[in-house]
Amino acid sequence: MLGLCALVVAAVPLANAEPPKVDAKLFVDVAVPSPDATQTNAVPLPTILRPAPSPHTLAYHADSRGQFSFTAAVNGASVRFLVDTGADLVMLTPEAARAAGINPKALVFNHRAITANGEVRIATVVVREIRIEQLSIDNVVAAVQEQNLKQSLLGLSFLKRLKSFEMREGVLTISW
Repeated sequence: MLGLCALVVAAVPLANAEPPKVDAKLFVDVAVPSPDATQTNAVPLPTILRPAPSPHTLAYHADSRGQFSFTAAVNGASVRFLVDTGADLVMLTPEAARAAGINPKALVFNHRAITANGEVRIATVVVREIRIEQLSIDNVVAAVQEQNLKQSLLGLSFLKRLKSFEMREGVLTISW
């Protein structure tokens, strides 16, 4: 009996309570009207709200090894990247840094990073812009690896600045 009373009390709205406000632009209404809506005993279906897809989305398919690679512009220079969600920073090869207008010989390699290939020396930099198609992120913290990096890595210092990124069924989807 007590459980029933609690249920009834919880179902009674407060006199001064306002319904919660939802920004309708952020959601898509996917409720399906009941075919029995004209019946007196019909129970209305609940409205299910789902986030609307971002109008700014890019999708890339994984290569045969399950990796995501693409070319981006770093300070206007073309750089081939491998997406690496395990890398805290965008990591540039010395060649990519040079192409982007960063002189590796003028850098101080006074930081260390642990990579899949062991510990390496790096120099941190701030990249003016990384552009992938119509997506552009300014002032990205990055690092130049002193040696032994075959391909630049697109790490979390870029990925965390996106609205979202998702890897599912061989497709990388990035939204901003």
